[in-house]
Amino acid sequence: MASPSQDFHAFFERHHAELSRLAYLLLGGDGGREGADDLAADALVAIWHRWDRLVDAERPLAYARGVVANMARSQIRARMRERRRIALFWARHTEHAEGPDVPAVLDVRAALARLPYRKRACVVLRHAFDLSERDTARTLNISVGTVKSQTSRGLAELQRLLSEPEVRAEREGGAPEMLRALSAGPLQRRGW
Repeated sequence: MASPSQDFHAFFERHHAELSRLAYLLLGGDGGREGADDLAADALVAIWHRWDRLVDAERPLAYARGVVANMARSQIRARMRERRRIALFWARHTEHAEGPDVPAVLDVRAALARLPYRKRACVVLRHAFDLSERDTARTLNISVGTVKSQTSRGLAELQRLLSEPEVRAEREGGAPEMLRALSAGPLQRRGW
């Protein structure tokens, strides 16, 4: 009789491609094939944690398909929530701004993309979505102290990134105002 590890490996080899196709179709092509492969891999990791109970089940593939479907649903819901938040954010701030400084926005977005995930998430949630430190900590499942330190370090790194000579040469001064507004905090930056 094969070991549980060998059984799972055989299951993985037989069904990974099918589960990846299922994920791709359920996600509607959003995220591409890589996103579908990642979702299928995440589902298989979840299945591996329960493999001792599933190996004797009558239909482990049906269970695996259910896991993929549930994870795809969660991912779709998360994307929809993110899109709604972005729409609400821009709808709320459009009345205050005459027009975005597109080069500065692109500079800030590029600098944000270079930040590590946790720093970027803390800065965006605190300053773009006006969440409190406590709400940001709950959202990211981290401590309030971590939110404070990651936000502070993230803003310092943004300032450094936006001060680099190649970035300064590409813009006409809009990004420093945006950075000062981010550093000032949620209540003092309503003008942009």
